[in-house]
Amino acid sequence: MLKPNDLSRSPVVLDESSTLIAVIEMGLASWLVAGRIPGVDRHPLRKQDPDPSRLLVRLHQWRDEAVRAGHPIARIAVAYEAGRDGFWRTASGRTANIRP
Repeated sequence: MLKPNDLSRSPVVLDESSTLIAVIEMGLASWLVAGRIPGVDRHPLRKQDPDPSRLLVRLHQWRDEAVRAGHPIARIAVAYEAGRDGFWRTASGRTANIRP
């Protein structure tokens, strides 16, 4: 029997070959951004200024890399801490069609 609000199961299947995954550690002075790019053998780790528009540029660069490697990206998944700027980042990401 299914439990309501069962957080142990994902309602969406993760297709690793078409999902770009990024993790952001947010600091006051800088952000550390790590990614998993389908079809690319490296796992990039970049330090950048805390700038949402620069982050979108980086995610789109990684998406283009995956496409060049033969893996069209259907979804970009972003994980980040829910602290100081977490709520603002969620609203900002939704306007760019990125889901946390």
